[in-house]
Amino acid sequence: MANHKSALKRIRANNRKRLENRYYAKTMRNSLKEIRLMSNKEEASGKLSGVVSLIDKLAKKGIIHKNKAANLKSGLMKKINSL
Repeated sequence: MANHKSALKRIRANNRKRLENRYYAKTMRNSLKEIRLMSNKEEASGKLSGVVSLIDKLAKKGIIHKNKAANLKSGLMKKINSL
């Protein structure tokens, strides 16, 4: 258990950030799954910019690694181009 006020505050802040990061990561995974299951190229390419933007924001914040973001975006582009 923490012995200082600042340590207690850090624990609270870390818990808040952890929950927020989990929310954004889960949102990203859901949108990736949604776009991967699409079979209509026009509809998928319409949603692509929003998903790519979300992935870039998460990489910028450090929630996901920048190389993971690049791999996810590359896979999405390949998937949509193959439709």
